[in-house]
This record gives sequence, structure tokens and C-alpha cells, in this order.
Amino acid sequence: MKIKEVLSALERFAPLPLQESWDNAGLQVGLTETEVSGALLCLDVNERIVDEAMAKGCNLIVSHHPLLFRGLKTISDLNDVQRTVMSAIQKGIAVVSMHTNMDNAKGGVNYRIAEKLGLQDVKFLAPAGADGEAGSGVVGELAEPQAADDFIIAVKKAFGVECAMCNELLRRPIKRVALCGGAGDFLLDEAVKNQADAFITGEMHYHQYFGYEQTIQICVIGHYQSEQYTAEIFEEIIRKECPDVKTYIAETNTNPILYI
Repeated sequence: MKIKEVLSALERFAPLPLQESWDNAGLQVGLTETEVSGALLCLDVNERIVDEAMAKGCNLIVSHHPLLFRGLKTISDLNDVQRTVMSAIQKGIAVVSMHTNMDNAKGGVNYRIAEKLGLQDVKFLAPAGADGEAGSGVVGELAEPQAADDFIIAVKKAFGVECAMCNELLRRPIKRVALCGGAGDFLLDEAVKNQADAFITGEMHYHQYFGYEQTIQICVIGHYQSEQYTAEIFEEIIRKECPDVKTYIAETNTNPILYI
């Protein structure tokens, strides 16, 4: 099984045209004609991830966040991105990233978040295209209504987060939940428009918390935390489409934020 076959399987699930205009999903580094020795699946790519791939005998890394968001004019030891690119090339490791195309795909990142929360009747929050088979964020229903404090505790438990940033607690039961992994604050008003009782995302600007008191329960759990289960999607795709490829979910925690 060649690297290009794994890449094709991932892109069939989340086609590259689904990515946002500013994004750089797809092949980042490496040769696609090479036989796959194993695939390490992760959220971010850094030097420690490359070292882990090497230690596990993997010559392919599949990440959610792209290693390269913009072109490089130099490849040296100047910064972490350049060092990571150089390390991957030296070790013969290809890097593939499935970012906003995986966010916007049906069954992708946001659907996985909804699954972890037990949401039902899940659909895109902001559908894109005539067929509605892609879009930004999702919205769904809890099996049973929950009080705001119980809902936030359940979210924290599902994602193993130490704290959640919330606005004023809603004084009505939460039933309808909208969400977007990562930096999803651009969908807050869309969540209100869809009559969601709560909106979950990974990060949000300070001033956006104002003005939604008793309109919608905001719950922000951290960028890394919200997308941490993305590697599970990669693993399922590869196991189904490329069953001979060994897969490993990365043990390296790349979250650069500490909660002290």
C-alpha cells in the first residue's frame, strides 16, 4: 500500500475542495509513491510527533492541523515549523493534513464531537452546497433536557477538560445544542438563528461573550480539547479503506496551552 493510496482514501471522505480558501490541507511533505510502513495520527505536527512516528516505525503522519499554512522561503533551524519539515524529510516521513475539509465533511470533526456528546438528529449548522452534504458546524438534540450546570459538567467530562469558559448560566433547560470544533466563534449567531439552547466551541474572542445572556449558553472548552478525537476519524477511514496499513494514535500531547 502506497502513501498516495492512503491520501486518496482520506480525500474521498473529505475532498480537498471542501477546505476554506485560506487553508492548506493535503500533502505537506514527502513522497507519495513510497510504501506505507505505518501511519501516526495526530492533531498537530511538531518535532516530537516526527520523533514518535520514527520510534513507531511510521513513515506517514496524518494530522488535522496543517504543518504548512503558508509557503516557506527557507528551510533551516530558524523556527519549529522549519525544523519539523527538515526532520520529516531527513527521516523519510511524509506528512498529510486533513483540516477544514475534514471539519466541513459529513461525518467529520463536528459530527464526532456531537457523537461524544450523545446528540441526536445531527445536521450541519450552516450547510454549504446544493446537496447539503457539507457545511460548517453542526446542531443536534440531547436525549433529555439538562440544566445548564449539569450540561457543562457533562461536556467537561466528555472532553476531559479542566475548565470551561461560559457566559451567564441559562435559566431554562438545554435541549438543542450547536457546536463547532476549534475556532468556531463565527457561528455563534448562526446557532442563535437555529434556536440552539447552547453553543460549544474551542475558542472565542472576549467581546463575543457579551449580549447573549439568557439567549444561549456559551461553553468554550479549548481548541485542542474540542478537536482531540479527530485522529479517531482518520483511524476509522484508514482501517476501512486501507486495512493492511498499521495505524497509531499519537501519544504525544501537542497542546501548547497549560491550565495552572
